[in-house]
Amino acid sequence: MIDIEKSGPADQPPAPPTPAAGPEAIKAIPVRHYGRYVSAVVAIAALVAIIYAFSQGKINWGAVPDYFFDDRIIKGVGQTLLLTSLSMVIGVVGGILLAVMRLSKNPVTSSIAWSYIWFFRGTPVLVQLFVWFNLGLVFQYINLGPIYKDYWSSFMTPLLTALLGLGLNEAAYMAEICRAGLLSVDEGQTEASHALGMSHGKTLRRVVIPQAMRVIVPPTGNEVINMLKTTSLVAAVQFYELFKYAQDIGQASGAPVEMYFLAAAWYLIMTSVLSVGQYYLERYYARGSSRSLPPTPMQKIRTNLLSLGRPNGGMA
Repeated sequence: MIDIEKSGPADQPPAPPTPAAGPEAIKAIPVRHYGRYVSAVVAIAALVAIIYAFSQGKINWGAVPDYFFDDRIIKGVGQTLLLTSLSMVIGVVGGILLAVMRLSKNPVTSSIAWSYIWFFRGTPVLVQLFVWFNLGLVFQYINLGPIYKDYWSSFMTPLLTALLGLGLNEAAYMAEICRAGLLSVDEGQTEASHALGMSHGKTLRRVVIPQAMRVIVPPTGNEVINMLKTTSLVAAVQFYELFKYAQDIGQASGAPVEMYFLAAAWYLIMTSVLSVGQYYLERYYARGSSRSLPPTPMQKIRTNLLSLGRPNGGMA
């Protein structure tokens, strides 16, 4: 038997593997947002044009700071906040009651609530104010039997007219907001509460309404801000609030436009404060629905300030 000597590449040691070339570094090219630059230039140009136009107008800007903290203006601010608060209390209480009536299985109460909402949402607030204010032309007296009796003109004061006109109208809108919030809660929550022996009223107070608040609070905050501005309409029924005082001061001082700017500045201040309160209230009721709460304005500012001191645009 002949042995065949094998030789060849198998007898040679294997060559060391060639190191694989690493991946080529990716060169990140930032996206150019030319639309942002164009829109910023257009916005700045429009702002400059508006400022220039008002600077050329015959406006006595010195009258604004002169009357900004006038006693009548401060009193008007207080009256505006008081009227807003009382009207919203009427609107919220009435809205909750109407929402429960609207969702009731009783066709009578459901129809009454629907008719109320249909009427007050379908007529302007200013018309409702004038109707309340001029009912004295139709009824000479208000007679509640042994409880109260007086002339209608003495009974229907400007404050009562404003509260009825604003509060009852707001109740119609709050009813739909509350109804949407109540419907957002799963029916299984109500069924489970009833299975535990809880009454319908207790189920609403303890289970349904706390969960519905997450849906009710944001539009209610908008309604409060809207109510603050809507109070300016009551000047038409001779109730003195911020706009009415500013209007009278403008006519007496010969600077009506300046006083309108002053009133607008005060409305902006009040609505800004209410917007901050609304933000924190929404954040409070979002605790059970969000895994992480959105940062507060102060937290955003603190984060941005800290990122400025980090290298590479805030990268650790």
